[in-house]
Amino acid sequence: MCGIVGYTGKRQAYPVVLKGLKRLEYRGYDSAGVALKNERGLHIYKKKGKVAEMEESVVGKDVDSTIGIGHTRWATHGEPSDRNAHPHQSNDGKLAMIHNGIIENYASLKQDLINKGYTFSSDTDTEVLLNFIEDIQKNNNCPLEEALRIALKRIVGAYCILLISEDDPETIIAARKGSPLVIGIGKGEHFLASDASPIIEYTKEVVYVNDYEVAIVKPNELILKNLGNEKQTPFITKLDMELAAIEKGGYNHFMLKEIHEQPDTIYDCLRGRLLPDTGQIMMSGIENNIDALKNAQRIVMVACGTSWHAGLIAEYMIEELCRIPVEVEYASEFRYRNPIIHKGDVIVAISQSGETADTLVALERAKEQGAFIFGVVNVVGSSIARISHAGAYTHAGPEIGVASTKAFTGQLAVLAMMALKIANAKQTITQDRYIQLMKDLHNIPEKVKEILADTSTIERIAEKYKNASDFLFLGRGYNFPVALEGALKLKEISYIHAEGYPAAEMKHGPIALVDENLPVVFVATKDSYYEKIVSNVQEIKARKGQIIAVATNDDTVIPGMANDVMFVPDTDEVIAPLLSVIPLQLLSYYVGVAKGLDVDKPRNLAKSVTVE
Repeated sequence: MCGIVGYTGKRQAYPVVLKGLKRLEYRGYDSAGVALKNERGLHIYKKKGKVAEMEESVVGKDVDSTIGIGHTRWATHGEPSDRNAHPHQSNDGKLAMIHNGIIENYASLKQDLINKGYTFSSDTDTEVLLNFIEDIQKNNNCPLEEALRIALKRIVGAYCILLISEDDPETIIAARKGSPLVIGIGKGEHFLASDASPIIEYTKEVVYVNDYEVAIVKPNELILKNLGNEKQTPFITKLDMELAAIEKGGYNHFMLKEIHEQPDTIYDCLRGRLLPDTGQIMMSGIENNIDALKNAQRIVMVACGTSWHAGLIAEYMIEELCRIPVEVEYASEFRYRNPIIHKGDVIVAISQSGETADTLVALERAKEQGAFIFGVVNVVGSSIARISHAGAYTHAGPEIGVASTKAFTGQLAVLAMMALKIANAKQTITQDRYIQLMKDLHNIPEKVKEILADTSTIERIAEKYKNASDFLFLGRGYNFPVALEGALKLKEISYIHAEGYPAAEMKHGPIALVDENLPVVFVATKDSYYEKIVSNVQEIKARKGQIIAVATNDDTVIPGMANDVMFVPDTDEVIAPLLSVIPLQLLSYYVGVAKGLDVDKPRNLAKSVTVE
């Protein structure tokens, strides 16, 4: 979850590392720090708070160096503080290390080191690992890379490590297991980072480091080895990303930019795949495995957070269109409860980053039991993409805002095409329905653009309700998971307590919360549940609840009952969530802004959850 950056080459390292940390700050912003090496020694500067606070504290310090590593932290072991910030320094002062992940057996290692006379200046598991490496190097009189390999065979947990030594002025030693690492290849220089965003400015040639690999990185040399000290051949990939994609582009926040990018990102997801004029959906990951998919006895969606909500919507889509039973599982629960997996089951892993720790472990377990793994991810070359038998990228581009927006609609677009293609292959829907749904899906980008053309009403509604202490979000059918997503977004961005429920469940408890102060958001677009949700709205109105509705453009009934309305264009209920979620994203954004909060970096959250 933390962000790591490294550089070795001919440039001044500090500006490169600092800019990289700012681009990775969405991965954690509890503290930040850098380690630099020059002829005057090893220099470590770190500070609790955001990268800008660390930057301010470094002004006037010795930052002259052509090698450096940096870290922006999401705290796991030890509270956010100066002392727990990375990089950490070994007891002899010669090594500096940054780490993304969790070392599960740190306590026993720490006690052994204390018994040997080691002292610790932080509460982190990272400092334990660093001193363990120092101890191995001293006792075995071996090179640093060998000491690291020995240490990694002894530890339990996840890690991405960058390590520099006072004795080597140009080498970064790196390793990963479960936490991402990408290395950029330049001319006489190398860049290391948690993802490609700090690298794209300098080079488009990168190597994605695999689990259990160690990288020895010098300005003119990159050596990859496994933990058995066998050399591995680096596979160089070309980045399909532009620098503009990771800049704000005139918007006040990345979140707002990414919401407004959705007409383009959904179009990019559909482009070249959805061909309504010819009745074709061209997705090689599905075409090449159509028998496994259409003959599946069961499909299990495995995801976390917003991606789990996308899986719930896909459950409705696939069961209605394909007539295949679908289960939707939280990855964190699925991996631990010893689920029943049969050979031939299809596991669909949904993840923006493709690095979600719980989802990855769940996939490994399911794969061992003979399941077919299909990945729906955004980040090319990610771990889930590589572990899957097949899959589809969402092509949403980099998502910097911590709260997922465009990645969610990209996931829905992929899952809708998947459902349609399987349904057509199984002939579980008529050709006319198949073509009509393709056309409706094809028209979604323009309809999203229509919603985004004027957001002033949503901004006014946000201002009106910004001081509410609680919200209730209700929906039925395809719009029930949208209500869950709306509640999650509001919680993430505004810190207002919010609950999502199926509208019919309201009478089984939540209606007790309703009074004249409670905003109740109904996702009430015209669909097969429309008459039922009108009745639910009336029940809230009778109890004086403040009704905010997401309604279809030509609706006259719901607007006559609601206190406030956010309109969306009409479309088939199967793909309506792609539209009805947009006002809820905007509502959460504008409430957060109205409360003066940092909507791109909500407290306690990080973008990519690479630890359990």
